[in-house]
Amino acid sequence: MTSAANTAPLIEKHTIGYVPPQDRHGKVRDLFTLWFGGNIAPLPIVTGALGVQLFHLNLVWGIVAILVGHLLGGVLMALHSAQGPQMGIPQMIQSRAQFGTLGALLVVVIAGVMYIGFFASNIVLAGKSLHGVVDAVPVPVGIVIGALGSGIIGIIGYRFIHVLNRIGTWVLGIGIVVGFGYIFTHVQSDDFLSRGSFSLAGWLATVSLAALWQIAFAPYVSDYSRYLPADVKVSSTFWTTYLGSALGSSLSFIFGAVAVLAIPAGMDTMDAVKLATGTLGPVMLVLFLLSVISHNALNLYGAVLSIITLVQTFAYRWIPTAKSRAVLSLIVLSACCVVAVFASADFIGHFVDMVLVLLVVLVPWTAINLIDFYAIHKGDYDIQSIFQVDGGIYGRYNPQALLAYAVGIVVQIPFMNTPLYVGPISEHINGADLSWLVGLAVTSPLYWWLASRDSAYRRRQLSAKLAMGH
Repeated sequence: MTSAANTAPLIEKHTIGYVPPQDRHGKVRDLFTLWFGGNIAPLPIVTGALGVQLFHLNLVWGIVAILVGHLLGGVLMALHSAQGPQMGIPQMIQSRAQFGTLGALLVVVIAGVMYIGFFASNIVLAGKSLHGVVDAVPVPVGIVIGALGSGIIGIIGYRFIHVLNRIGTWVLGIGIVVGFGYIFTHVQSDDFLSRGSFSLAGWLATVSLAALWQIAFAPYVSDYSRYLPADVKVSSTFWTTYLGSALGSSLSFIFGAVAVLAIPAGMDTMDAVKLATGTLGPVMLVLFLLSVISHNALNLYGAVLSIITLVQTFAYRWIPTAKSRAVLSLIVLSACCVVAVFASADFIGHFVDMVLVLLVVLVPWTAINLIDFYAIHKGDYDIQSIFQVDGGIYGRYNPQALLAYAVGIVVQIPFMNTPLYVGPISEHINGADLSWLVGLAVTSPLYWWLASRDSAYRRRQLSAKLAMGH
């Protein structure tokens, strides 16, 4: 393991292909630092503040909702992460084993759109943070600087991302603890503990927001564990990812809630952070700026891998290289800069709305992927078939997965509460969005039942084994 790490190139050479044993490197504890450090950032802080700003919970109930959501959602996210060392391929390409080569395209496109949205939102926050630190730097210039920083990290790739987050975990962890200490000892509002109240709808909405934050990582979390040696235990990968992500995200969400309650109501979240942390404000903004630039590289990296997966589905003879990844990274980066610079002032708010809609279609995918990996195949896949143009034993389409996926989306509709549509059941329970829970509860057993009776797949699998002489 050590020798592989020492000889691994700084600039990542693999894209969506299988990572062979000789190229595996790293330590499982790196997953803790990646997901802890990566979640100490402005976007989760802004998102966490919504529990008290938008849903009007008080501090105690806001914190409880945040913790419950992250602890629940983190389980699903970490189960995806544990697939990486076993499979050695990115998460989206692995979806071909459940949906078929063409059947997986919808999920790949949705994931790519979400990554691009996250990237654009984060460079907006980077621009605002840089402007907050140095007034002379206009927000549009800050956006470009933030995008370029993330672009360099994303192009270098996997190993550099892990190195930065090992450093960031200590710096950001200490920084946010000190920030908490300052805010609690310098509260500037008279209603810090009394502002807001408990409402079931608001509490459930905040739980859902936190859980969906974790689920949003599912399409790319195993991309950052796939280089680990194949003999790494599933439990080790799970726990290091789970603890890092749940702890880091919870701290950021709670920090956002605490900051906006510590000052008089009505201020933008990041402005509230700057004011609430007083003399530490500029330092905190610098730390968050560095964090968002580093973490945003993950979104760029994931977006590019999704695009490569999409293109390679049709241009199956194409062997994408590090150069291909770099070129696509620059294209995505440039497009996002243009969108971010000319976006409306409420771009991040619109993006959060979009993510809530996209997650309606990602939740059934999560259920299908996890049931398939842990209950149906038990981690045993034919990697060669995944890269074949006809899908090999997995085919171009998997009717069972597509049926379960469609049903998983439809059953969520009455429980949805999104800017596009509010379902009747959600409306009846004061706007609480329980669609993701319903989607998981229905899709998981349905897919297991359908997949365990898939005789056509079993015939293809048997034929492949006979052809290989097994």
